[in-house]
Amino acid sequence: MAVINENELRQEAVLSVARQMIIAARTAPKARGVSNMAMSIIIGHDISELARKTKEIGEKQDNPIFTRDAANVLNSAEAVVLIGTKIASLGLKYCALCGFPNCASKDKEPDIPCAFNTGDLGIAIGSAVSVAMDSRIDNRIMYTIGLAAREMELLGKDYKIVYGIPLSASSKNPFFDRKK
Repeated sequence: MAVINENELRQEAVLSVARQMIIAARTAPKARGVSNMAMSIIIGHDISELARKTKEIGEKQDNPIFTRDAANVLNSAEAVVLIGTKIASLGLKYCALCGFPNCASKDKEPDIPCAFNTGDLGIAIGSAVSVAMDSRIDNRIMYTIGLAAREMELLGKDYKIVYGIPLSASSKNPFFDRKK
């Protein structure tokens, strides 16, 4: 008789859902069919490193939200999905959604995001977390751990806007009802 321990099953399920989240984000619609995004799954010791960096940022910036999220991820996340985007215009002759009349003008300010980059990222993140929700995997979108992942260049140095989505399968979602 084979017995599968709940802890093994839970970890396998969380990782399987994380993989499906990546696919959902990848296949989400992108402006002009151009993807400037990258995605990764963080597990094991790398979650500790991500939490350490998040805490470090919180202490450096005197921002308790970062230290709170670092502890929350360290203590509860079984996996973290990272989704980020490059800042790259789409070469449009007229758009002005970013505040510039066209992409050529915007490209003179390479650190200002293209509206489509952030819009595509939001759609991809929404698609990813809907998979987690449909699978009853606890999650929360966190910019704090995304900033830490960006500083660590976990998606690569070209990815300037990054969000992290910690995942857990527990009796209560540990990423909500947190202390301020």
